[in-house]
Amino acid sequence: MTQVTQVSPRRLFAVFGRIGLVSFGGPAGQIALMHRVLVDERGWMREDEYLSALNFCHLLPGPEAMQLATYAGWRLDGVRGGLIAGLLFVLPGAAVILALSVLYAYAADLAAVEAVFFGVKAAVLAIIAQALVRIGSRALDTGFRRALAAGAFIAIFFFDALFPLVVLGAGALGMLAARWRPEWLALKPSSPGPETGTGRPLARALGSVAVWGGVWAAPVLLILIALGPDHVLFEIAAFFSRLAVVTFGGAYAVLAWMAQEAVEVHGWLNPGEMADGLGLAETTPGPLILVTQFVGFLGAFRAPEPFSPLVAGVLGAAITSWVTFAPCFLWIFTLAPWVERIQRSAVLKGALSALTAAVVGVIASLAAWFALHVLFGAVGRESLGPLRLHAPDWASFDPYAALLAVLALIAVFVFRLGIIPLLGLAALAGLALTFAGLR
Repeated sequence: MTQVTQVSPRRLFAVFGRIGLVSFGGPAGQIALMHRVLVDERGWMREDEYLSALNFCHLLPGPEAMQLATYAGWRLDGVRGGLIAGLLFVLPGAAVILALSVLYAYAADLAAVEAVFFGVKAAVLAIIAQALVRIGSRALDTGFRRALAAGAFIAIFFFDALFPLVVLGAGALGMLAARWRPEWLALKPSSPGPETGTGRPLARALGSVAVWGGVWAAPVLLILIALGPDHVLFEIAAFFSRLAVVTFGGAYAVLAWMAQEAVEVHGWLNPGEMADGLGLAETTPGPLILVTQFVGFLGAFRAPEPFSPLVAGVLGAAITSWVTFAPCFLWIFTLAPWVERIQRSAVLKGALSALTAAVVGVIASLAAWFALHVLFGAVGRESLGPLRLHAPDWASFDPYAALLAVLALIAVFVFRLGIIPLLGLAALAGLALTFAGLR
């Protein structure tokens, strides 16, 4: 593939800076926005080039919209363009999330703030349910895919299976099915095409891995040397580095594992706060995976030594974003020159198809987990052999939370209300219920 359009850094700054500031609406909205700007308005990419790039980014771990922006920048001005586009896509939202995280940490105990997030939690349930239906309607079109989704749900929700194992297992089954039973995944045969024309040697690819792997690892190693392996900043860096490698299926899929680890293993925040963080990320520009920055901030804020809480929180947010997004540049700059070759691989297509089906089950487990913790004030765990059952305290059931959740679901599925209006109305409803003395 040759770069047919060359764009100056100044123009890339202007265009991707604007995209980064207005990229609301999650991956679907962000992808549509970039299509309108890059294909329809500017003509910097052809329709087939854009769709080819999008399909390529679907194959990679990490936020697909951010990686699509990085790839587009790379096509237009090489590595420099990729850095400009990728960073400008992320930085505005990261700055907003950091400011909101600071505000949340210091004001979360105020009655008005608690009331706002009481309503937001109910809206988040509806948003996750909408994502579940949207992805499931596309991904579960064969019996094998439906079985993968059901297996992923059971493994995570009832057996506490680790998300990486579920992802790897689904990918392996998809590879086998693609080779022996492609009809199980409804795979279309790949059309033959010319080999990638970059002529980039393997040595340069390995060099890219070394450089960007070093960029990814350098601050993590610095934290390890300066603070040791038991410090919360190193725990955050190590955890979100692992997360970056298995972030297939978008932020909703990853939230299930992140909630399991951050809440139940590390104790960085509680389930309600996890829902609050997702609500904040839904209302800001940039990729939804920026919710990880909120988690990293609170985790470090609450175990700050030897820093002040604010400094520790900012460092936690910074290292979280670094290890979340630095790998994206590694994937793009290393693999982008072979886009067509990668896309023609039936085995990779099978793995991605199976992963997408499993992600539906993962999101379903996230929805069930959030629903229990939003609707009930106390949720315990009971073991029955290998089973790990969620045991809500029925006396702690919150009827007003249930009412808001039902109204949010109606708003989303019946009236097709957008995310921003939904969150705004839910916040107002939470305030009204609280100051009316109903909760």
